[in-house]
Amino acid sequence: MAASVSAAAKASAAFAHKKELAAPAPAPTQHRARSKPCRVRAVASPARAPRAPASTGSVKTAMTMTEKILARASERAGLEPGENVWVDVDVLMTHDVCGPGTIGIFKKEFGEDAKVWDREKVVIIPDHYIFTSDERANRNVDILRDFCMEQNIKYFYDIKDLSNFKANPDYKGVCHVALAQEGHCRPGEVLLGTDSHTCNAGAFGQFATGIGNTDAGFVLGTGKALLKVPPTIRFVLDGEMPPYLLAKDLILHIIGEISVSGATYKSMEFVGSTVESLNMEERMTLCNMVIEAGGKNGVVPADETTFKYLEGKTSVDYEPVYSDAQARFFSDYRFDVSKLEPVVAKPHSPDNRALARECKDVKIDRVYIGSCTGGKTEDFLAAAKVFLASGKKVKVPTFLVPATQKVWMDVYSLPVPGSGGKTCSQIFEEAGCDTPASPSCGACLGGPRDTYARMNEPMVCVSTTNRNFPGRMGHKEGQIYLASPYTAAASALTGYVTDPRDFLM
Repeated sequence: MAASVSAAAKASAAFAHKKELAAPAPAPTQHRARSKPCRVRAVASPARAPRAPASTGSVKTAMTMTEKILARASERAGLEPGENVWVDVDVLMTHDVCGPGTIGIFKKEFGEDAKVWDREKVVIIPDHYIFTSDERANRNVDILRDFCMEQNIKYFYDIKDLSNFKANPDYKGVCHVALAQEGHCRPGEVLLGTDSHTCNAGAFGQFATGIGNTDAGFVLGTGKALLKVPPTIRFVLDGEMPPYLLAKDLILHIIGEISVSGATYKSMEFVGSTVESLNMEERMTLCNMVIEAGGKNGVVPADETTFKYLEGKTSVDYEPVYSDAQARFFSDYRFDVSKLEPVVAKPHSPDNRALARECKDVKIDRVYIGSCTGGKTEDFLAAAKVFLASGKKVKVPTFLVPATQKVWMDVYSLPVPGSGGKTCSQIFEEAGCDTPASPSCGACLGGPRDTYARMNEPMVCVSTTNRNFPGRMGHKEGQIYLASPYTAAASALTGYVTDPRDFLM
């Protein structure tokens, strides 16, 4: 216990928390009260002190990125945290778990023959319980298919042949990664989805958050949602990123610092030189897990990295927005990233932070690399880098679940830097890992009992997923250590929770 407290204190030393508002309030002259009209009640008016002419020009309220996006979507000149506004939704996403319920509510409230507000702004992605013989799970996908045919939904990424995912050209895989790859994530827009990790899309400088089936049913019919404007916490990440850290380490550090309720109904804005150096998939990892801190949404300012990623993916015009210099933030957290170490989140909470090296005596039974958080192309390249550096074989079963078809193809085709042309799949095979599975959410949230890599017995697993609550990946007595792909791969090689510096330095 003493060692754990000491380590936590050291980790906290890398943060400087500023409780004051990050930026000064707008000058009082920017907010002028209008004088009310009055009736003449005396022939002679009372003497008044001389008054300077009123200033001219429009009055502008300084706003954060999130406030600006919601202001534009609600056709308001300015917004403040706490206001409730009706916003126009640019994209609504649902999947096989929540889609049937959303469709049911839509039909109940708007009528059996009602049409969605815009068939080109609804994106439906089967991804959660796909490769299973469970009849109810299969039925859910059938409900989505029938609805999309009835409504002529343009973006339905269907799957019919479960025996071979490659036989389904429209099928993508994990919704949050597919949304990005298919060009549905655009700066300045509002994207809502019936999944808590919809906040993943905030990496593109847009407002993205999860909503319930009832709200989604209403959006289907109207294209509008009632949202409360969240205050913004700013996270400033500066310093050179050490070669043994990934964005997963950064977000686990943050959650460990502020707790799983530390950003409840707050926007989490990520800025600084470190964030600017991250590629889009790493930025997605940062934003993906803001919900594990209680956040309403996460957001990264769009830049050239964002614009380059979007080239060829969308023909829709978009307009990025940025926080004003005088915007008011709820609080500031500052990182010196160069001083951080690889971490894990121990069972059974994402904020149960510990240094990876502190857990070196924790024996594990398996490793899982996948999900919207840790199953992207860059995640597999990172894991392959560790296996390549070690030249050894894994000591525990190591399951690989690419997020999407594109990621699966990348695993089999992209050469790993420094490998002499070897692909991730070749390196994984040489290391003794399981063959990469069909792209889906897999065992991240348990699923039917026949789900690939589901924990059907009490086991200890190091996973690149996002939650480690009891029963999350199957058995309620399973123990899950959340980690980066670097740490997951290093742990697979030793059979214990392992600091990746053992192989990368």
